[in-house]
Amino acid sequence: MNKVVVGLSGGVDSSTAAAILHHQGYDVVGLTLWLMKGKGQCCSEGMVDAAYICEQLGIPHYIEDMRDVFATNIVDYLVSGYSQGITPLPCSQCNKTVKFGPMVKYAQEKLNSDKIATGHYARINYNSQTGRYELLRARDRHKDQSYFLYDLSQDLLAATLFPLGELEKSQTRQIARKYGLKTADKPESQDLCLVESNGSMRAFLDKYLAPKPGDIVDLAGNVLGQHDGIQYYTIGQRKGLGIAAAEPLYVIAIDAANNRVVVGDRTKATQPECHVGRVNWVSIAAPQTPISAAVQVRYRSTPVPVTVIPLENHRVRIVFAEPQFSITPGQAAVWYDGEKVLGGGIIEG
Repeated sequence: MNKVVVGLSGGVDSSTAAAILHHQGYDVVGLTLWLMKGKGQCCSEGMVDAAYICEQLGIPHYIEDMRDVFATNIVDYLVSGYSQGITPLPCSQCNKTVKFGPMVKYAQEKLNSDKIATGHYARINYNSQTGRYELLRARDRHKDQSYFLYDLSQDLLAATLFPLGELEKSQTRQIARKYGLKTADKPESQDLCLVESNGSMRAFLDKYLAPKPGDIVDLAGNVLGQHDGIQYYTIGQRKGLGIAAAEPLYVIAIDAANNRVVVGDRTKATQPECHVGRVNWVSIAAPQTPISAAVQVRYRSTPVPVTVIPLENHRVRIVFAEPQFSITPGQAAVWYDGEKVLGGGIIEG
């Protein structure tokens, strides 16, 4: 069967992915997930552009209403996290629970297809020796999105194609222009869809969490200033504290129970290790003994050498070769062996 369901957001990447597969002879069907109202690549404007692309390519286009799923799995997840003093990462959660999983189900149950494709910059390789699908970085390291895909299961990787995985971003736009796609020169999405839709993360949070003033304190408990809500702060933050001090101060902890933001110098915001929960082992089976790897603790952070120590209940302990700055609960830690994603999870602290 060569039918493939392509997730179309209305941006140049997903549009080009659909065009590439269409011109390769696949029976392509476009599917747009309606996640929320308002502006943004995946909302009203994006759906219109996605429909236009399908018309250009002469392929069917379907829209699936996922607003309730998105609200439960992403909006509630973010609001709950920020209210507890952590900084949640919605993208990996969204990819697994809102996008890839539901897309595969929709493709299989409604469109008689076992394959989906997206415009993500990543690659998938099947290792016949281990019998596992491996998630690899994209050729274009500047666009590589494997960090956000660490939580995909073997079943989802087996059902997925990444047509842009071998391309540079400039090549993607060249192909889009070659095929005359309406989205060829469409500006790139620069932020989270929720931020684009609301104007800022603060504006989004203000819809759900009321300001709750409290103290900004040092490690000794001395009050240095005031904040208007712990949801507006994150570990490692320096700007916007409103505190005059002899040396730069950073957020080193958020004490949700006492509604306090704790600050200190840069050394206090540096950690030699951290614990990670909700771990998914992607390209390899879960090891029973410690392994060496290189970890990213943020999307744009440089991979650093670590020892990953397996624990019970889908958790690991990560020991850094050198202490790292701004290890933020709620963000993802993703560890690699070269280009291969070994596993990842959510930083607990």
